[in-house]
Order: sequence, then structure tokens, then C-alpha cells
Amino acid sequence: MPDFSVRTMAKASTRAPVLGPAFIRLLARFGDADLPRTPPVLTERLAQWFDWNRAITLSRALDNRLPEAADGPGFDDAQEAECARLRRSLREAIDADVDLSAPRRKDASAAAVDPGYLPYRQHCLAMQRAMQAATGLLRGRLRDMLALQSPAKARLAEVDAVMEATLSPREQALLAVVPGLLGLHYQRLRDAALPESTGADAPDDTPATPAAGPWLARFRQDMRTALLAELEVRFHPIDGLLAALRTR
Repeated sequence: MPDFSVRTMAKASTRAPVLGPAFIRLLARFGDADLPRTPPVLTERLAQWFDWNRAITLSRALDNRLPEAADGPGFDDAQEAECARLRRSLREAIDADVDLSAPRRKDASAAAVDPGYLPYRQHCLAMQRAMQAATGLLRGRLRDMLALQSPAKARLAEVDAVMEATLSPREQALLAVVPGLLGLHYQRLRDAALPESTGADAPDDTPATPAAGPWLARFRQDMRTALLAELEVRFHPIDGLLAALRTR
């Protein structure tokens, strides 16, 4: 059996390197995609994403008089420890063993999914839902605490709320492609590990799927890396809020 890693690395070596954040480069490799050599300018991309209604809302958040600081629970060491605990628990869930049993219920979108990949797809979707729910609640809670510290920070919290409302739908739409790209990566690694004799002249008893081995271990590690990278992306605004909360 030929070394699957040699074939896949040889194929990847013919492509120009993709510039941009590590998460984007990782997904481009999984999808075997050729992305633009020069990433789009952030300000130009934001201008495309903000319609006039959102732009007016953001302008008001930036230009109106400073809001009054409200009353409520403040940010302290216990709150910061809870943020770290949540992040750690999500990482541990990503690292947990994948349940390889067949799903009890199959949604319509899973009908065309490779049966071998299906448990990993379920794990990926479950982790994405958990990350979205946990980080969304945490971001809102930190924003409320930030608004308590000073009028200037209350404005920052207001701007973050507008940015979340504007950018989160696009973020979710982009992250929704991750399970599909991982599925393509799974198939590519699996196919590269198949014996050369598999094909029209292959004997009837040739397995359609190679036994678990280096290719599957590599896929599991790549999926883990992708989910951890997504977790970091989802925590970027939270890290910004935490930095602002620590500043006195």
C-alpha cells in the first residue's frame, strides 16, 4: 500500500500558499481551494457588510453623548475565572472521544454524507452549537459588566453590540461550511489510503474503505485543530471585552 501522506503532500505542494489568518489557511487546505493571494482589505470588506441601517446605528453608538453607567454586578476575579473555566470546558469537549455509534436521528442534510464520516460530522455540529451558545451568552454578560465601569466603556459596549448584530450572521454562515470541508478532507485522506488495486480491476473482496490507521489518526487531529481554531475565532471579541474590563 503506498504511503497516503506522500501523495497528499505532493498534491498540496503544487499549490501556492494561502495568505490570511491561520483558521482560513487551514480550511483552504481541507477544501483544496485556491484563495486569493492577497487578502481583502478589512475596511473594504466591512463596508460591504454594513447596510445603511446598520451604518446609522453604528454612527449613533459612536457619536451620541456618552451613556450613563448602569447598576448591576461588576467584573471581578471570580468572573474572569468563570470565563477561563468555560473556555477550558469547551476545549475539553473538543478533545473528548467521538461517539462512533450511528446517530439516532438523521437530518435531511446528512443523507448524502459518507457513513464513515457521519459520526465526526455530528461531533463537529454539536461542538459548533455548544461554542455558539456559550460564547454568545458570555459576550452579552461581559458587555453588560463593561457598561457599568464608565460612560466611555458603556459606549464601547454599545458599539460591540452593534458589531455583533451586524457580523454574527455572516460569521455563522461562514462557519457553517466547516463540517462540509472536513468531510471533503476525510474523503481525500481515505481515498489516498486505499490500495492502488482499488478500481475497475479490483477484486470483489477489496474493501471500499481502508482500515483505521495513520490516515484516520491524521483526520482526527486535523478536525481537533480546526475546532480549536474556530473556538479561538469565537473568543476574539470576548478577549477584547476582557481586556477592556481589566483596564481601569
